[in-house]
Amino acid sequence: QVTLVESGGGSVQAGGSLNLSCATFGAIYSVGSINCMGWFRQAPGKSRERVAIIDRDHSTIYADDDVKGRFTISRDNAKDILYLQMNSLKPEDTATYYCAAADIYCRIVGGFPYWGRGTQVTVSS
Repeated sequence: QVTLVESGGGSVQAGGSLNLSCATFGAIYSVGSINCMGWFRQAPGKSRERVAIIDRDHSTIYADDDVKGRFTISRDNAKDILYLQMNSLKPEDTATYYCAAADIYCRIVGGFPYWGRGTQVTVSS
């Protein structure tokens, strides 16, 4: 079993930055089996959407060019921590951000069995 715990959310003004973290907990063989990790977000009244995903080898896939130009996903495999550096934040980035993990590679991942409880990001204009 793997437990994911997000942190780093908060309230900022448009144009500001936040750095989200997601710590991974569990048995060594469980945490060590994790390959694909990612950030998702869900705004009120909207469905959850993928922001970015990253493999253990640090290869990344972003949802779109707008996110790619402002957000950076990264991971520290030694510490089992996932990050999302968010710059030039916009009010439309307001959402609950969730961390997710899977045992398989990002290029073939279908679903994520492990999820955190989320951290709130609020961007005011």
